[in-house]
Amino acid sequence: MKPVAFDYLRADSADEAVAALAQHGEEARVLAGGQSLMAILNMRLAAPKVLVDIHRAADLSGISVRGGHVRVQAAATQAALQRHPELDRWLPLVAQALPHVGHFQIRNRGTVCGSIAHADPSAELPLCLATLGGEVVLRSRRGRRTVAAQDFFTGMLQTARMADELVEEARFPVTAAGERHGFIELSMRHGDFAIVALAAVVGHNGIRLGVGGVADRPQVVRWPRLAGKALDEALNQLAWDLGAQDDIHATAVYRRHLVRTLGRQLIERLSAP
Repeated sequence: MKPVAFDYLRADSADEAVAALAQHGEEARVLAGGQSLMAILNMRLAAPKVLVDIHRAADLSGISVRGGHVRVQAAATQAALQRHPELDRWLPLVAQALPHVGHFQIRNRGTVCGSIAHADPSAELPLCLATLGGEVVLRSRRGRRTVAAQDFFTGMLQTARMADELVEEARFPVTAAGERHGFIELSMRHGDFAIVALAAVVGHNGIRLGVGGVADRPQVVRWPRLAGKALDEALNQLAWDLGAQDDIHATAVYRRHLVRTLGRQLIERLSAP
């Protein structure tokens, strides 16, 4: 199939993009990398009247560190973040997750904020943002607002973004001293969306564990340092609480098994002396 006919508007700045969204509202969609959007348009799951292309907006392509966050702007690609020389030091969790995001051709076009805005529950970058306790900056003609990741993702492919708002920036907290980060996923093939993905941060004060691919959005739990039977019981309860369902990729039983086994593997690795 091919998309329904639409108008194309190339925004050369954030101001132009925001103005276009203010004008067209629900009838507009933002095109950054297009790696998810073009497939949706081709399948006619969306039929916007206007595409607002931001990928050449120079003031939306930056990656910087300010205020304790790595700030990734709307047009910055996944490959640009992956190639950043300070990524391993700033965001070791994201550095581990990015090789699982599609293939290098996809990462060369796909944007970090685009993946977050798309909000696929099996995608790696929304899971990392939620696990790290990151934020999303939304901009419209009415101003800017900052939304915590846990509030931004509201359901499968659903977010708190309003029709006239641009996902201007994703903010990932810089890793703190003494923290260890890990990421693991199982997929049918490398580059496919995860059947189950887990991201973890283990520090002196406890564990943060994020799970993707099971519920309708990334789910994050916070525990004290656990080991042995206590860890097994916590992972088992989490596996049931996520409400896994059968689909064409895996059964609910298998997904619960993966949460338990991969979760234990990941947390034990990060907790080792």
